[in-house]
Order: sequence, then C-alpha cells, then structure tokens
Amino acid sequence: MPHGPVVESLMERGFHVYAINPKQLDRFRDRFSPAGAKDDSRDAMVLADALRTDAHCFRPLLTLDPLLVELREWSRILDELHLDRTRLGHRVRELLWRYYPQLLEVSQDIAAPWFLALWRLVPTPAKVARVHEATIARLLKRYRSRRLHGRQVLEMLRTIPVPVAAGTVAAATGQLETVAARLDLVNYQIASAELQLDRLTVALSVPVEPSGPQLGEQRDVAILRTLPGVGRIVLATLLAEASDALRRRDYHALRCLSGVAPITKRSGKKREVLMRQAVQGRLRNAVDHWARVAVQHDPRSREKYAALRARGHGHARALRSVADWLIAVACKMLVSQTAFDPSLARRAD
Repeated sequence: MPHGPVVESLMERGFHVYAINPKQLDRFRDRFSPAGAKDDSRDAMVLADALRTDAHCFRPLLTLDPLLVELREWSRILDELHLDRTRLGHRVRELLWRYYPQLLEVSQDIAAPWFLALWRLVPTPAKVARVHEATIARLLKRYRSRRLHGRQVLEMLRTIPVPVAAGTVAAATGQLETVAARLDLVNYQIASAELQLDRLTVALSVPVEPSGPQLGEQRDVAILRTLPGVGRIVLATLLAEASDALRRRDYHALRCLSGVAPITKRSGKKREVLMRQAVQGRLRNAVDHWARVAVQHDPRSREKYAALRARGHGHARALRSVADWLIAVACKMLVSQTAFDPSLARRAD
C-alpha cells in the first residue's frame, strides 16, 4: 500500500519508498520461478532485483503537503457519507412505498432535508386532509425550494391513498422516524465535510514563497478551478488522488489513473481495444462526472461529444474521450501557468 504508518515512518527517516503493484510482483516472479514457486524470501529477492533493474517501472512516493493529506481524508469521508445517504434514502423510499406512495411523487431526492421536514409535517395520508396550503408554502420557503409550490404539493398528497392492513402505517412511520434521524445526521455531516473541503482548497490556493518545497502546487488549485466542469468534489478528488501526477504534469499517468486511456491487446492479426480496469476508482468517478458536466456547460466539450456520438461511439466511450481532452488541456494549463481560456482550448486538440 502506498500509505500507512509503516510507509510514513520510512519516508520520515529518509528512505526511498516505491509503490509496487501486486500484479507487477507476480509478473517479475516468473523470471525467477516459471514453475510458480512462491515464498516470502523469494518475493523479497524478486522485489529487490526488480527495483534494481527496472526502477523506471515503479513510481517513488513523495512526502505530501499536510493540507493535501487532510484534503484527501475529507474527500474520502465525503464520499462515504454520500454512500450512506444513498443507502438510507433507499430505505425511506421502500418504507414510503408501503403506505404513502403519493409522497414519492413530490421529489426524487427523498433524502433532502426539506423532504424529511415535509414528511414530518404530514407523516400519514390522514394528516394531509388537515394541513393548509399556506403551511406547506411556508415550509418550502424556509428551505428555499422554488421548483414546487404549496398548492401543487397539496394536490399530489391528496390523491386517493393506498389501502393497507391495520398497523402498517404505525409500523412504517416508526421505522421512518429512526431512518430520518440518521439522515438528519448524515446531511449535517455532509454539509460540514463540504465546508472543510472549501476551507482546504482555499488554503491550498494561497501562493507560496518561490523557495517553498511545494512550488506551484498552490497555484495549481486556482488554475484547475477555472476548468469547465470542475467543482468542489472533482477538484478535491483530483488533488487528493492524483497529486503526484499533477505535480509532475504527467498527462499519461493522469489518463491511466483515471481510466480514460484504453488497453490495446494485439497478437498477430488480432487487435482488441478495451476499457482500462486497473484504475483509481474514486478518480475515475470524478473524471467521468467532470466530463459529463463539461459537456453540459462548455461548447467545445459539447462539440467533441456530439462528434464522437455521430461516429457511433456510446455515451461512456464519448465521455472518456472528452475527459482525455480535458486532462490534456489541464496539463498544458499547468505547464504554462495560465487559467482556462475557451478560445485557446481549441488549440489543444
């Protein structure tokens, strides 16, 4: 593993530490034992000899800025919180489907704080008959929900309720109370984690002294933020999971880590191009989201996506190509230390 107390202790004491993938070790082991023999002492010899003869195949680990270490942890915490929010939201949907399906028509985001507040206001179909339109309008105004208005929500909730067995409503509402309480906590923690990410990215964007050990890194944050499709989560994930490649402006490493670089298998007359599977999962998701948002808001990205779809490529394949282009633009911006300019971005093709 490229991190942990053992790795950090070795690096603090001046050792040169390299990250070696287990698959690489397995391939190098075949040079010493084609029969497949394996033991710890043999693996130690294989690792040492592989690093001696093929050091260019491995990447040395560098000491990260303390702010980047903290940013990486908060980024992963936020990712786990979103997974918890999705899981609890599915439970809310299942419980409402048992006795209150008309409430599900109000919104798709059933884990949102305003939706939970609406459920607490009218937890059962029997309560809907006694609630006023103005009460629902005040709730929507308090949570700044402009897509819906009180009359519209009230009409949805006053549809004919689903007949259920006796005791179903009480049982489902009891479970919903516990799930909603956990969702309140998760929503609060998500908001706190997002504030932490904003604080850390702002701190990383402060310029450093020219003699600093992390020269240019703080400036990189400000440059990356100008790219189309890069928001809080995408920026934090890029800095957290690909800081070394960004520091080196390594376009090929970035496209391999994020999975936009395909894998080509060729033997004789057979040639096969496949999607890369050995990637950093969180980075792949962030880059995919980056490309999808860029297609929606950046004209040049939209043109590339439309051209790829017209050539017969699928949605995911086209997004990977757009992401590949965005990574190339980002690396050129970091090398030249310039912000994103749509007119100059056309020259990066």
